[in-house]
Formats: sequence, C-alpha cells, structure tokens
Amino acid sequence: MKLFIQLNFAGNCAQAFHYYEQNLGGKILMLMKQSEAPGANRNSETDPVIHARMAIGETVLIGNDVPLDRIQPMRSAYLHLAVDSVEEAERIYRLLVKGGEAYMPLQESFFASRFSQLRDQFGTLWTLIHERPIP
Repeated sequence: MKLFIQLNFAGNCAQAFHYYEQNLGGKILMLMKQSEAPGANRNSETDPVIHARMAIGETVLIGNDVPLDRIQPMRSAYLHLAVDSVEEAERIYRLLVKGGEAYMPLQESFFASRFSQLRDQFGTLWTLIHERPIP
C-alpha cells in the first residue's frame, strides 16, 4: 500500500510543478493535460492538468487543476519539508514565500535552527524546518 499527497490547483498546476521541480530538486514523473487525453476536446480555451506526478526526495506529489468554482484554499494540511542545512532552509524559504504569505517567518526556535510556516504563490501550505541536532 502507498499513500500519496494530492494537491488541487486553480489552473496553475503545471506552473507549480515546474517551479517545485526547478527549486526543490524534484522530478516530474508525469504531467498530462486535458488535451492529451484520449477523445479530448482540443478546442477548449483552457487546457487543465488532469494528472501530474512528481518525486521530491522519497515523497510523491500528485496534482491536478480543478474548476475554479470548486477550488478551495488549503487550510489544515501542510507539506512538511525538512532540509539538511540552515543555508538550504533560507534558500527555499525565499523561493516559497515570494508571491505567497508567511504565517511564521523563517526563524530560529527552541526545537529548530530554522522553522517557518507559509502559503506559497500557488496556494500550497508549507512547514519548512532545519531541525537542531539531537545531543
């Protein structure tokens, strides 16, 4: 059995997945737009992603675009990204917060050398952490 994380987007799934691939070291495994599906209407003004799959480290993200009248902002689930260095935390924070909103700016805490919670420009919620070494 496998459990995947699925993200819904408001027409910008391809843009988000390419951004995550470029900046988080992910690899897009599949990205299919509606126009590529068998029997698809190729005269549509929009061409939403119907299935995208990406590997980031050992995690697989699934994504797709949903109709604007059905999209809801992510509210209670965060992608928890643990990084290996303070420098990597700072680099990724700058990339993810650009055009987004920091709920907790990147900072040192009693449990982490860097910690942040934010919503990126695509509406995805992130927890970013560089944990303190365990003595």
